[in-house]
Amino acid sequence: MLKKFTYLLLCSFLFTNSLSLLAKTRVVHVVVALCDNKYQGIVPVPEKIGNGQDPVNNLYWGAAYGVKTFIKKQSNWQLVTSSTNPQKNILERIVFKHKTDDVYLVADAYDGQYIGQTIDDFYQYIGGAKKGSMDIQQKSINTGGGADMVVYIGHNGLMDYSIAQLNLTAPEITNEKNRNQNAQRQAAVFACKSKPYFLPQFEKTGIRPAMMTTNFMAPEAYILNALVDSWIKKHSPEQTREAVAQAYAKYQKISVKSAKGLFATQ
Repeated sequence: MLKKFTYLLLCSFLFTNSLSLLAKTRVVHVVVALCDNKYQGIVPVPEKIGNGQDPVNNLYWGAAYGVKTFIKKQSNWQLVTSSTNPQKNILERIVFKHKTDDVYLVADAYDGQYIGQTIDDFYQYIGGAKKGSMDIQQKSINTGGGADMVVYIGHNGLMDYSIAQLNLTAPEITNEKNRNQNAQRQAAVFACKSKPYFLPQFEKTGIRPAMMTTNFMAPEAYILNALVDSWIKKHSPEQTREAVAQAYAKYQKISVKSAKGLFATQ
């Protein structure tokens, strides 16, 4: 009887560890075009939070609802590392680790003057190009075109300039096998009226749209947090839309019905 019990314990241990080895570390890579009164066609915001060369105070990064400040305050995320100027025109990169799931969130703050580069990198990433990696916490995680979810946050530069003016390469995936592989990934754009401007590029790459917007809105980090939380929990598109709308309604002090009208998953 003891031998049988020991055998069952061993089987259970091996099965649990096999599942652990099979589980894949998932990565969300967020590109943030810092709010910039001078270089972007936006309705001007207060000077302190509208300086695209100052991530510390920027509306989309260091301000209360900016990516770095807001996510850092969430109980389910832990800031793992922060670095300045990791790449050209990226002023800061931060990496968070989810406290209960094997998920990392990598976020890059782009100099607001270079919104074209920010969108181009986003385009490359959703097309599976510019794959990168980072060694962190004794493991290597995929970034860029290798990330499981890619998110753009900031002004919708495509409302001001054409793809040609922004010098975007706009990759397209035509191979069926590659499109099917890319369909396992997701992307989101939190920017005003992003659906009509960005969905065509999603369709060219085959990546699944996690969240887009239908009208003018505030691309602040509470909706990013709601999106990623739902993604981790593998919620349905409608459940995710509901969660994002709930977060937006809470912080913008509007009805959930009005908030839901601002978001689309396809």
